[in-house]
Parts: sequence; C-alpha cells; structure tokens
Amino acid sequence: MATLPNPLPHLATDPTGSALGLALPAGRLIDATDDGAWHEPLLWHADAPSAPGDWTAHHDASRPAGLVPVVIEVGDGQGGPENWELMPADTSYPGDHDAEEVLAGFWEEYAAQDEAWPGLAPAPVDTGATPASTSASTPAAKQAAADALAAQLADSLLAPGSTLKEPRLALVPARRSADIPAAIGWSGSANYESDTARLCAVLRSWEDRFGIRVLALTFNQLVLSVAAPPTTLAEAEATAAEHFAFCPDNITQGTHTTLRAYAEHELLAKQTWSFWWD
Repeated sequence: MATLPNPLPHLATDPTGSALGLALPAGRLIDATDDGAWHEPLLWHADAPSAPGDWTAHHDASRPAGLVPVVIEVGDGQGGPENWELMPADTSYPGDHDAEEVLAGFWEEYAAQDEAWPGLAPAPVDTGATPASTSASTPAAKQAAADALAAQLADSLLAPGSTLKEPRLALVPARRSADIPAAIGWSGSANYESDTARLCAVLRSWEDRFGIRVLALTFNQLVLSVAAPPTTLAEAEATAAEHFAFCPDNITQGTHTTLRAYAEHELLAKQTWSFWWD
C-alpha cells in the first residue's frame, strides 16, 4: 500500500511527540497484526480518556505531521486494537480503486434483486437546513465545516456516558480521514470484503460528496460524521442504494428493511452513519 512516511516511529523515543510539534498524553504504539508484529507502528492511542477539545487540539497539531485522529473503542469485550486482528499485509491502496466500480460490484453480487445498479448519488444540494451546512462554496470552507462537525461529535463520543464503553483518542498515519481503516489494516468488514482499501475508496467518494470523516472504529463497527447529509428524500433514497451495496446488513438486519424507510429514518439530515458487518 502506498503511504506517506510514517511519523509514528519517532514516538518510540519521543513519547510526547514534541519533535513533531505534538503534546501527546501517555499512550501506546500499536504494531500487532493477525500475522504478528508489523514492521512499524500502525497507530497511536491514548491510555486514558480524553477531555473535550482534545480531538481539535490533536487534529490541528497532528495534521502537519501526517497523522489523522479517530476515536477507538478498547472496552467492548474485544480489547484494544492490538487484539483486532489487523491485516495491513492484505490491504491495498484506496486510490487504486474506483468507488462506483466497487459499489456496482457489491450491488450485483450481494444487494441487487433483479434491479440494475442505479449509479452514484449526486452530492446533496446545500440548502443551509442542517447545522453543519455552510453557505460558503469554497473547498476550504467545506473542509473546515466537516472537520468542525467531526470534532463536535468526537467530543460527545469521548465524554463520559457516551455510546462507547472505553473510548480513546487515536492517531493514524494517513493521507486523509477516509483512508484510516486501510492505513491500519482494519478487518471489521472481513466477512464481507477482506481488502479494506476497496471500502476506503467509497469513503473517499463520500468524503468528497458528503463531507464524511471516519469518526470512530471498534473491532467490527465503523462510524462516520457527515457534514453534508442528504436533505431531501430523493437524495436520501439515492444514497441508501450506496449504503445497501456498501453494507447490506444495515438494511437486511436493521430496523428499517426497505431502502425508502432506511433513507427516511437513517439518512435524511443525519450527521452520523454507522456500519456493522455480520
């Protein structure tokens, strides 16, 4: 997998990351994979719970160093990422895959019921109706809005009483947030797709169209923040087809088992998307 130089090895001798412009709390480097120790650390995560504002502080400081933040779960019975059966050796590079080709293939193999692949959903029209939307049309403004929403939602996940039992702030060497699962060789989708980079190609497309950020990872769950969610039912239904191809279990094993119901209840103006593969 083609990557930028990994700054994490510097933390072995400089735990706070001061030479990289960081001020990290006590934490640990993870290099454990399903095949034994990887040749370099795959991620760093804090040993203790974080405080509100930590995501933003570490995001702003770590971006120049080539690190991207994500919340991880270490207390759901599967242990931390050293026990997640990471598979970086089996992971290609997200940029080598086309998002629509990946989704069309999934649709035909797993989701279609004599229905042709409908194609990618268009980017939602910015109506200003959702809290994260911005009237500014510049790419920089949209990036800032997406980062701000991710920080807000990350604070809620890291706070006591969140939906995660023992969340920790982590940093991953990646080109962009969408690449985080591939960068660590995350295997939560292995029963559906063993090369996580193919899913990350879709996440890149969603990053461009919907302003997603990879917000949290558990052993088998992926949670995204969504800065520009669908704002009409038509947009949501078009996006629901992509979700069905990406993770059929969201519909077939979920509460809303039709694309229309899923679109209306899980996608319309929703600022988080969650996926879990059986």
